[in-house]
Amino acid sequence: MNAEETSHAGHPRRWAILGVLVISLLVVVLDNTVLNVAMRIIADPRHGLGATQSELEWAINSYTLVFAGMLFTAGILADRLGRRIALIAGLTLFGVASLISAYASSPDQLIAARAVMGLGAAGVMPATLSIIANVFEPRERGRAIGVWAGAVGLAVALGPILGGFLLEHFWWGSVFLINVPIVVVGVTLVALLVPESRDPRPGRIDVVGVLLSIIGLTLLTYGVIKGGEDGFGDTLAWAPLLSGVLVLAGFVLYERRVEFPSLDVRLFGNRQFSASTSMIGLVFFAAMGSMFFGAFYLQLVRGYGPLASGALFVPFAIGQMVFAPISSTMVKRFGPKVVSTAGLLLVAAGLATWLPIGVDTPIAVVAVAFFLMGVGMANVMPPATESIMAALPREKAGVGSAVSNTIRQLGGALGVAVLGAILSSNYRDNLGPATDGLPAQASDAARESISGAYAVAEQAGPAGPALIHDANEAFVTAMHWSAAGSLVFALLGALVAALFLPGRRPAGQHAPVLAEEQGVALVEA
Repeated sequence: MNAEETSHAGHPRRWAILGVLVISLLVVVLDNTVLNVAMRIIADPRHGLGATQSELEWAINSYTLVFAGMLFTAGILADRLGRRIALIAGLTLFGVASLISAYASSPDQLIAARAVMGLGAAGVMPATLSIIANVFEPRERGRAIGVWAGAVGLAVALGPILGGFLLEHFWWGSVFLINVPIVVVGVTLVALLVPESRDPRPGRIDVVGVLLSIIGLTLLTYGVIKGGEDGFGDTLAWAPLLSGVLVLAGFVLYERRVEFPSLDVRLFGNRQFSASTSMIGLVFFAAMGSMFFGAFYLQLVRGYGPLASGALFVPFAIGQMVFAPISSTMVKRFGPKVVSTAGLLLVAAGLATWLPIGVDTPIAVVAVAFFLMGVGMANVMPPATESIMAALPREKAGVGSAVSNTIRQLGGALGVAVLGAILSSNYRDNLGPATDGLPAQASDAARESISGAYAVAEQAGPAGPALIHDANEAFVTAMHWSAAGSLVFALLGALVAALFLPGRRPAGQHAPVLAEEQGVALVEA
């Protein structure tokens, strides 16, 4: 069947191909959801790698920064070299990096392997969407994306439970090793079933822009994390921060002049587009940072095992799965401004719920907080997507999607870095005198993070219970400050939505949301 016949009638194996694409994206989604429940064990020096809080932040952000920086370029490479070969290469790279992550012997090795996983994931995401667009005719494409997004949404809900099960029965590396057989099955099925396709007129690759963006963002993130460790007056904190800002300023100037930019910054001249993408970045900043401190609260302060803590993350996914389809209807009825503002206020309400949570708060309150955040996120993505599509001409839809996806990832990465820095600095400031009688090395380890305090307490004899009590109280206080910071960003996002997003459109003038865009919004949320 030639390309023209495929575009009109659809590929004869299109539904089987869709199943393969779901498997391909499944492995990427599972990896990110299971990592939240694995952080506590990876931080354990006896059963994990003894990673510090800053190293755990880098384990998350090394993946996200590479993924965000390479997303647009990976899409162009897939269009140029072939989507099937790009998908196979991305999956293979992701599988090899997962294997290395599973057997990493130090936090640095894990961070490096996670960066390579981000590179592989960047090859998977755009290739799957392009293949769906190629094998399904327009009439069926919306349904196909709905199946794709729904299946992956289910994986988001099951991921923390799967991760918890693996961690309670196997060693920490199993959460990465589980990716390998999925990758092997995925690569085999892609090679057998998925047809090759290319864009006859692909864009050029912006190598300089990609390098500038990754260098600038890495410096910025390093400065934030280092500032949380040692204070922002330290040269190793403010110097990378300043350098990162300067490199990113150069990146913006360069991108304005190049013909095929890796990030089309000229789109931000459109106020509606800027507001929509800013809103996405702010809500992911707030939500991802809260997931970071939530994982440590559940497993250390409350003493829940990986499986139980993973189950407590599920209300977040359920809130999105149930309310995201309803949200699209609400956008048509009330407009993006009302729905997105309400969604961000719900996220803010979920974050505000963390403020009174203490050491002995009923655990149902935590589940309610996650559920409110999930419902809120479900009501942010569809109106934001609708506004982006309405702000741009249809031929710019793909570029707009790449920009919004990049901003989404960067918002999450900076949220983990900034809110993690707030958590780290406040924890140290509030840790009581229980470390005063300890050896210098043990005292430093206890002040580094709550994981370190628990490890020291196990060897501290009679002083252990007092140290754990002080560490719990210090962490909860620091968590409140981080929650307050994330709340501010969620409210700022609500203000942006209320001021700049469009209201209800007159009948007949509703801007259509592309099925591809809605699917990406659901999956990445």
